[in-house]
Amino acid sequence: MQWIKTALLSLLLATQLATAEPDAQPQAININTATVEQLAQLKGIGEAKAQAIVAYRQANGKFSSPEDLTKVKGIGPSTLQTNLAQLTVE
Repeated sequence: MQWIKTALLSLLLATQLATAEPDAQPQAININTATVEQLAQLKGIGEAKAQAIVAYRQANGKFSSPEDLTKVKGIGPSTLQTNLAQLTVE
């Protein structure tokens, strides 16, 4: 009887793993064209910081690299590192 329970649990687990959706990969965000809503999806960036990024971009032109985000008040090295793999500039 115990082996039946084990077999059923194994089958259930295998079914759940087979039908589970893979982890969604974060979509790249071009910081030179992203909207406030898109920027606010980044970790550690809420609406206020997203607005500051857009305002900085409008006042100073396009970012040359993702690292330029640290020029925006409130965006530090830690926030940059957390999101770096997701950031692009075009």
